Amino acid sequence: MPELSWKKSSFSGGDAGNACLELATGNEAIRHLRESDDPDVIVTTTVPKLRAFILGAKAGEFDHHI
Repeated sequence: MPELSWKKSSFSGGDAGNACLELATGNEAIRHLRESDDPDVIVTTTVPKLRAFILGAKAGEFDHHI
C-alpha cells in the first residue's frame, strides 16, 4: 500500500491520549480509516459505502446496538 496522508477530525484533541478516527484518501473512490491508537489496523471502503454509513449513524440507525 502506498504511503497515505492521514487526516484527524477537527473535533479530536491534540493530546497524546486522545484516540480518534483518522481518514486517508487512496484513489478517488477509496477511503481508508483507522483509529489513531491502533494505526496498523486499517479499514478500506468506497466513498458511497462510507457516505451511507455516516448518514445512517447520524440518523440513529445503529443506536439499538448500544
